[in-house]
Amino acid sequence: MEVIPRVSALSYAEGWVADLVHLPRHRTLLMRRTLSRLLALVLVAVVSLMGCAADPGGMTGNYREDTLSLVSSLRTAIETPDDNTDKKQLQQEARVRINAFAARYSRDPVKTTLTSFTTMRTALNSLAGHYSTYPNRPVPAKLKRRLLDELKQVEGSLERGR
Repeated sequence: MEVIPRVSALSYAEGWVADLVHLPRHRTLLMRRTLSRLLALVLVAVVSLMGCAADPGGMTGNYREDTLSLVSSLRTAIETPDDNTDKKQLQQEARVRINAFAARYSRDPVKTTLTSFTTMRTALNSLAGHYSTYPNRPVPAKLKRRLLDELKQVEGSLERGR
């Protein structure tokens, strides 16, 4: 008497699935899945490390220090004589620092209510507007006086903690 192996529904389904999934195709899918996960991990690492990179505008995150540093930089850019060879570089550096300052502090509701911030924003908007509209012209004397006065007010407000 010959013994016939008993075939259950489960073993039949396993055999059918095994016929559909060929071993080489399975390895290819496994390799693709592994590579895509590895690529995702590498991208996450790169993006997170790029976030730790230094700020191009030199902003440290300390509002008082950043504002005083920007005031000094702007004062240097404004007071530099027009015939100085470093004038263009100073203006470009001022633009970068203005953008970095605005990007860092304009969305902070605590900082935007400070007197020093609103005065600084007024000065930055005036100077940035002049640099973007008249990139090759010197800062007019009237605007220069107003900017230097506003920068002095910003320093005074920071000393008072405002």
